[in-house]
Amino acid sequence: MRALLVVNPRATATTERSRDVLVRALESAADLTVRYTERRGHATSLARAAAESGVDVVVTLGGDGTVNEAVNGLMTAPGALAGLAGPSAYRLPALAVVPGGSTNVFARALGLPRGWVDGTSVILDGLRDGRHRVIGLGRADDRYFTFTGGLGLDAAVIRRVEQARLRGRTSTPGLYVRSMAGQLLSGFDRSDPPMTMEIPGEAGETGLGTVIVQNTAPWTYAGDRPVDPNPDASFDLGLDVFALRDLRISATTRTVTQLAWRSGDPHGKQVVRLHDLAEFTVVSSRPQPFQLDGDYLGERQKVHFVSVPSALRVIC
Repeated sequence: MRALLVVNPRATATTERSRDVLVRALESAADLTVRYTERRGHATSLARAAAESGVDVVVTLGGDGTVNEAVNGLMTAPGALAGLAGPSAYRLPALAVVPGGSTNVFARALGLPRGWVDGTSVILDGLRDGRHRVIGLGRADDRYFTFTGGLGLDAAVIRRVEQARLRGRTSTPGLYVRSMAGQLLSGFDRSDPPMTMEIPGEAGETGLGTVIVQNTAPWTYAGDRPVDPNPDASFDLGLDVFALRDLRISATTRTVTQLAWRSGDPHGKQVVRLHDLAEFTVVSSRPQPFQLDGDYLGERQKVHFVSVPSALRVIC
């Protein structure tokens, strides 16, 4: 079995010593090549090249951003784009994820242990036993995502968090809470919600201030606590949507409180929840912050979302 280990050397939850231990462990189960990412987007090209060379499994050590890049490399490799019959999951290398970031939503949603040591043990057992799970992905225009995408408030909060991290701050639940409070107090699109959801064959939704798309549950974690506006979202189904019409401070605070204390049951006139969608388009009257899998990707006025079933095999 041939494997590629893609390592983000800036991953927050690992050290050089832990990476060495991981490499030795994986070498006991596979013919292993190790590559370190050098820039944003590098994991995409490494994973694509590995798929083209016939590698059996791509292992990532990093956070959700590294996983997202590797997934996009696999899904844009010639094997995925060949137009052959059957799902891409069986034409591509499998993916294995060793949690090394601050939150690791994708790995935890798969049921993997939070720590890299226990996560590595699960992956080694899966490699030796040939155990895997086939999952669906989401696609936003031409980019794939594993667990979430968003336009509006949540992406603006992620932008603030990334700016704070560039100034040396550590990613913590408290940083996200402070960033959300700062974004709300800035008057972000409260008076004129600019977004519309266009759903094929349905009436759609208008006057939306923020749109969160889930490919699985939970949406994210606040420390050990899952935050889960759509608990029925699943890797095995289409996409779920959680959107808010009203971004006034009182209404948004009420919804955030519901999410914090009654996870999975946000409600009210301002709340829109949609389940198991195959595709839809979000259109905005003005540019909106945009994120996929917790990475801020700039501003967009139109994004087409598609559910991609049976897209990938994951060792878990």
